[in-house]
Amino acid sequence: MSAYIFATSICQPAMSFLFIVLSIFLTCLSIQVFYWLSFLRLIFYNSKSDDKSPEAISIIVCARNEEENLKELVPLLLQQDHPNYELIVVDDRSVDSTYEYLFNLQAESDKVKLVRIDEVPDHMNSKKYALLLGIKAAKNDLLLLTDADCRPRSLNWASTISKEYNTETQFVIGYSPYNFKWSLLNLLIQFETLLTGIHYLSATLWGVPYMAVGRNLSYRKSFFLTQNGFSGIQHIVGGDDDLFVNKYANRNNSKICISPDSIVDSVPKSSWKSYFTQKKRHLSVGRSYKLFDKIRLTLFSTSQILFWICFVTLSLLSVNPYVTFGGFGFRLVLQTIVLGLGAKKLSGKFPLIVLPVIDLIFAVLLPLLSVPALLSKKIKWS
Repeated sequence: MSAYIFATSICQPAMSFLFIVLSIFLTCLSIQVFYWLSFLRLIFYNSKSDDKSPEAISIIVCARNEEENLKELVPLLLQQDHPNYELIVVDDRSVDSTYEYLFNLQAESDKVKLVRIDEVPDHMNSKKYALLLGIKAAKNDLLLLTDADCRPRSLNWASTISKEYNTETQFVIGYSPYNFKWSLLNLLIQFETLLTGIHYLSATLWGVPYMAVGRNLSYRKSFFLTQNGFSGIQHIVGGDDDLFVNKYANRNNSKICISPDSIVDSVPKSSWKSYFTQKKRHLSVGRSYKLFDKIRLTLFSTSQILFWICFVTLSLLSVNPYVTFGGFGFRLVLQTIVLGLGAKKLSGKFPLIVLPVIDLIFAVLLPLLSVPALLSKKIKWS
C-alpha cells in the first residue's frame, strides 16, 4: 500500500506537468492557426489599379560610401518610365568618391539633385537626418524611398507606386525581398523576410498597419512635414521607416502595392555577425511601437517559440502522439500553403522543403536575439 502511495505521489506531478505542457501546446497552436489564417487576406488580395496618369514623385536615396552600389542603382532610377520625377541622392559624409560621382552626374542630368552632409547634429540619428534633408529638398509631394544596395525590378517602379495614390492616401507600402542563394543564413533571411512581409502587408489590409521597410516605401511630403517628421524618434538608431509608419499610418490613409513592377530587390547580409547586428537593431526599434502592435507581435512570436518547445517535449515523452503530431502537421500544412502562395504573390522565392528546419532555427534564435535587443541601451547601426 505504501509503495502505491509513493508511486502515485511521483506520477501526479508528472501528469500535471504534461497536462500543462499539452495545454500550452494546444493554446499556442490555436494562436498560430489564427495568425496564419489571417495572413490569407494578402493571398486573396487583388489590387484595383487603373490607367490614370501617375503623380509627380521624388525618389530619395541616402548613401554613405556607396559609390559602387550607386553606379548600378542610379542608371536604373534615371531610366524609370515616369513622366515627372526627380532623383535626390543624399551623400552622408562619404569618404570614398561618392560625392564626385554624384556631382558629375548632377551636371549631366537635370533629374538628379545632390544633397551633401558634412556634419550630423548630436541630437539626431544620422540616417534620419539624411532622410530629413532629402525630403526637404524634394520639389514633389509624393516621396519614394529606397536604399543604395537595392534594385527595382522594373522601370515602371515609380509609376506603379504613384498610381496607388488617391486623395486620402498618405502611405503606400511596398515589398522588398533579398536576393536568394543556397546557404543556411540566406534561407533564414528569406524565411524571415517573407514572413515579415506577409505579416505587415496583411495587417495593412486588415486596417492595422504597423510597419514598412525603407527599401520600398512611399508617403507624402506634406503629411511628413505636418506631423513634424521624426519628432520624438529622431534619436533612435533605425526606425526611419517602420516607426514613422507605426506612429501615423491607419486604415484610412494607407495602401499596399505588391504588383511585380513594384518589387525592389536588396542585398542580404552575408555573415552571421552582420545579420545578428541588423536583427538586434530591428528588434530594438520594436520597443517604440504602439502598445497594441507590441502585444500583437509578441503574441505571435511567443506562441511560435512555445509551440516548438512544447512539441519537442511532448514528442520525446510520447504524450498523445495523435494530438501532438496532428497539431504539428496541421500548422505545417497551413504554413506551407500561406508561405508558398505568399512567395508567389510577392514575386519571391522560398524553398518550402526546408520550412520545418528553418522555422525551428528561427524559433531558437528569436529569444536569443530579442532579449539582448530589448535590454540593451546602446544599439549600433552596424
